[in-house]
Amino acid sequence: MWLEILLASVLGFVIYWFISRDREEILPFEDGWWGPGVKTITREDESIRPFKVETSDEEINDLHQRIDKFRLTPPLEDSRFHYGFNSNYLKKILSYWRNEFDWRKQVEFLNKYPHFKTKIEGLDIHFIHVKPPQLPSGRTPKTLLMVHGWPGSFYEFYKIIPLLTDPKSHGLSDEHIFEVICPSIPGYGFSEASYKKGFNTVACARIFYKLMLRLGFQKFYIQGGDWGSLICTNMAQLVPRHVKGLHLNLAFVTRNLSNLTPLLGKRFARFLGFTERDVELLFPWKDKVFYNIMRESGYLHIQATKPDTVGCALNDSPVGLAAYILEKFSTWTNSEFRNLEDGGLERKFSLDDLLTNIMLYWTTKTIVSSQRFYKENLGQGMNQKHERMKVFVPTGFAAFPCEILHAPEKWLKSKFPKLISYSYMAAGGHFAAFEEPKLLAQDIRKFVTLVEQQ
Repeated sequence: MWLEILLASVLGFVIYWFISRDREEILPFEDGWWGPGVKTITREDESIRPFKVETSDEEINDLHQRIDKFRLTPPLEDSRFHYGFNSNYLKKILSYWRNEFDWRKQVEFLNKYPHFKTKIEGLDIHFIHVKPPQLPSGRTPKTLLMVHGWPGSFYEFYKIIPLLTDPKSHGLSDEHIFEVICPSIPGYGFSEASYKKGFNTVACARIFYKLMLRLGFQKFYIQGGDWGSLICTNMAQLVPRHVKGLHLNLAFVTRNLSNLTPLLGKRFARFLGFTERDVELLFPWKDKVFYNIMRESGYLHIQATKPDTVGCALNDSPVGLAAYILEKFSTWTNSEFRNLEDGGLERKFSLDDLLTNIMLYWTTKTIVSSQRFYKENLGQGMNQKHERMKVFVPTGFAAFPCEILHAPEKWLKSKFPKLISYSYMAAGGHFAAFEEPKLLAQDIRKFVTLVEQQ
């Protein structure tokens, strides 16, 4: 009798597992109010208002005075970027920032694309909305929402936007022409920060979905890396019928036992579904994964627990802010750059581009609110509903070789059953759109082709 009960239980579990493993769940679509005080009963102003980036003599003079008063500690001999940002190289950046960087010129460049603001769930949401300069007769553009992360900004997309909206002028086929919307995450750049605790990626995904509806888009493509990856993933979980396709260059696959399989060693990797390229990017596991994560995750622990403390210093010192952020643009672009005296920063980016991104944090005073996003998402533990859910929209993934942690296709399929495109990229790291805009644009276009062929 007990044997029959045991066999029946096992059979029942197997049947349940097969039935439920790919059961399509939708993340509950709730509502929120993140503005100051209690939500009013009056209808929220849904108007879309043009916005321009501006600056002033007072703003620039204050920056220069603070840079002039900086105090630096000399680096240890031959320390390069192993102890963090090398202060000898920081002197060069500060000299350029103080004497050559033209913020007014960069503000003019930022206004190259149309900026807007609109109020959603009590917050002023900033976004740029770029339409194709020209369309072949009878064609309509494909709508694409692109979402940044930390410590980036909407400015990361300035180089990729023309490749998507005007591909023929940049040597690409005009098979796919996009209309691109790039919002600022609330608490970043020109988007108002939440006044209340609990504003996480799910709330942000809901707000960005409402933004797309307000702009008149019922179905659209979405793309993201870093926080943008999770926000876009959550949007696909909230409103899958409105998402034509999800393209990522970073993925959060936390609740998956296959993540542990590399611990069995390189010898077993190919038997467990890893390709030769996966093996190259993951092994030796101790060096390329464990030690790398240990080296690079200190900031995460601080920001996920007590972001306001370090935020006080960063919000008060432009020099400290630059060192804190630019160190990430060094190591996250290529971990080997920590072995260079200059952190390899100018190998991939111009100082104008890097300092423009810094200025978007400095002038808006948003470093603290941007760091709080870590506490709202990670400070509650890794057991939120969306982490247990799969994503059932067509998905594409670009695996850049210098990303902080490589995600094999095998891992992604457990979270994204409709993964239809997986690409090993030729070059690039964490800031893909900023660093390798053409490679990312080509992969997005490849993914959209596959979606539309289905």
